[in-house]
Amino acid sequence: MDTLTPATSTDGVQSRGLTRRFGEHLALSPFDLDAPAGKITGLLGPNGSGKSTLLRCLTGLVRADAGTAHVAGIRLRGDGTAVRQQCTYSPGEVAVYGELNGSAHIDWLLRGRDVAAPERARAIAEDLGLPLGRRVQTYSHGMKRQLYLACALAPDLPVRILDEITEGLDPNMRGRVLDLLVADARQGRAILLSSHHLGEVDRVCDRLVFLNGGVKLAEESAEDLALRARALIQLRFDAHEQAEQLLPLLGEEIDCLRAEDGVLSLRVRAGDATLELARLLAIDGAPRPISLRAGELSLRELYRDLYGVDAC
Repeated sequence: MDTLTPATSTDGVQSRGLTRRFGEHLALSPFDLDAPAGKITGLLGPNGSGKSTLLRCLTGLVRADAGTAHVAGIRLRGDGTAVRQQCTYSPGEVAVYGELNGSAHIDWLLRGRDVAAPERARAIAEDLGLPLGRRVQTYSHGMKRQLYLACALAPDLPVRILDEITEGLDPNMRGRVLDLLVADARQGRAILLSSHHLGEVDRVCDRLVFLNGGVKLAEESAEDLALRARALIQLRFDAHEQAEQLLPLLGEEIDCLRAEDGVLSLRVRAGDATLELARLLAIDGAPRPISLRAGELSLRELYRDLYGVDAC
């Protein structure tokens, strides 16, 4: 059974100046976003960076204080009912009716959607290995997420909005879920997803939007980000004095982005980072690091080294 159907619209998700405050706290600064049809757009940032607030504003579940948004060509107005008729949404915080079994829960989640959606959701859920005859209260956190994902992918709608969809899944299941998202986007749908795990989503996203403290720091293609990340090197020394000894030896092709607590974060301007690192460490008298990493920094480290801020 083909569980994915072609999209019925070619519009995606757009916002201009979308803003949200909670009291004195500015949770979302004026935010511009374009998530086109047929593409996967990833919102990247640590917990508290504004990802969920943005997604809730786009679906009308949280009313924005200012700005505009369109989902599948429909302008966000009032309580967002018209927008939610054109998209599916999987929340970051999963709540279930534990007494229902998986199959009945699908029927409940998809009430009001097209009549074929529950059967498509059951097919996706079974393909993911969910025991639909069991009560949902016996499901693990990851299984509940898979149940929500199956329901989010089933309706014949042009937009998917998915909050932390891979959270709580083991690496193998994450890969299967991401493959489903790629297949769905190929049907012409706009997929907007959030994550705080760069390594989980960078291989499937066409665009990556980085947030911190409710502010958009940058927007890049996955290819451009990978190139920039591969130019980053992190060296850790026993003592900060050793790190400082290396600084005069860097040369013109290597910039120091950060030097503190015995850690050097470096960026190679051009050429192969591995070769530059080998050249640097081969210099007579160069201190030897106790560890080194290149091109595989964490999201927090990428924020700090690429964008010059501490991710909150």
